[in-house]
Amino acid sequence: MNILIIEDEVKAAKALADNLKKIRPESQILSILQSVESAIDWLQNETLPDLIFMDIQLADGQCFEIFESVDIHIPVIFCTAYSDHTFEAFRNNGIDYILKPFTINEIELSLQKLEQFRNFFQKQNSPAELLQIIKSVIPSEKTKTNFLIFSQNRYINVPTGEISYFCKRTEGTFLSTTDHKVYPMKETLEELQRQVSPEDFFRVNRQHLVAFKSIREVQHYFHRKLLILLDVETSEKVFVPREKATLFLEWLSNR
Repeated sequence: MNILIIEDEVKAAKALADNLKKIRPESQILSILQSVESAIDWLQNETLPDLIFMDIQLADGQCFEIFESVDIHIPVIFCTAYSDHTFEAFRNNGIDYILKPFTINEIELSLQKLEQFRNFFQKQNSPAELLQIIKSVIPSEKTKTNFLIFSQNRYINVPTGEISYFCKRTEGTFLSTTDHKVYPMKETLEELQRQVSPEDFFRVNRQHLVAFKSIREVQHYFHRKLLILLDVETSEKVFVPREKATLFLEWLSNR
């Protein structure tokens, strides 16, 4: 098994690598990276590993910034001194979450969980079913039923059911409603994704988080992308990259 370690604490990274060699002598540590920037560069230019061990707080920011620049479709085991980001970790391909200082037994248990998930995936051959198994082992997080928006010197309450999509632009994050109104948001798209139901909204790309009920049609496009047509106008075309196409179509079909 080829493993990538993203950890800015040198001693912790070395201890993790040493323990992995003891537990899985056949494993290969491809690299040890210490920053968001170096991780993005490595993942964009090197052959992807089978597994990533990733610290949350890195030298130049939080590891979740990596997922904004690189589409990662391999399992991640997060290791950190704090448990504040549990749900965000699981939403970014996390199959486990171990706290520092971690023990060799905790690492072994995480690897066993990875193997269980892989066996299930190979047996069922369904990313959506695997996602349901992962969801079943973590507590559910309450999702918002409405958003309080401050616009034109007044507060407006927008029910989640009236939202067509959220989008990220150069000037900030915006909410678009089913009646064609657009409001600026103070939250990032990542924060909004955590606050809405994954059954009702899908992060189709880095710029758009769309509501299921607003999707009018999905078309095949060049380079195996998908083009989404919504019930409301968008300032740009909304694409699903080919890396997410299968999971997106399964999400659409499992309604």
